[in-house]
Amino acid sequence: MSLNARLEPVLYLFAGLFGVAGVALAALAAHGGGEANLAASASAMCLAHAPALLALALGNARLRTAWLAGLLMIVGTLLFAGDLVTLRFAGSGLFPYAAPTGGWAMMLGWLAVAAGAVFRVKA
Repeated sequence: MSLNARLEPVLYLFAGLFGVAGVALAALAAHGGGEANLAASASAMCLAHAPALLALALGNARLRTAWLAGLLMIVGTLLFAGDLVTLRFAGSGLFPYAAPTGGWAMMLGWLAVAAGAVFRVKA
């Protein structure tokens, strides 16, 4: 069993979790007051990456880099959105540079998707 196939359930799991978190954070941003911009940014990243993870899970047999892209997007979204949410509710982030580290991980995940065009699965 390939690494892509073994990671497929994890991609589905985080697609669902990021989807629900994105909607909840959007509601918080709209109704919660305070620093709504933090919740809105976290929501946007969750909602952007949830369908991407779903697509990676569905297309893992065709994209050799799906496992790498998925892991980078999961870690990146957790760091980025998690840092903003903890900053909003606890007053301090996860650790210094957590959000930028997460942003870089998400960008590297998208580059891994692009690299999949070069490292294609042979039909």
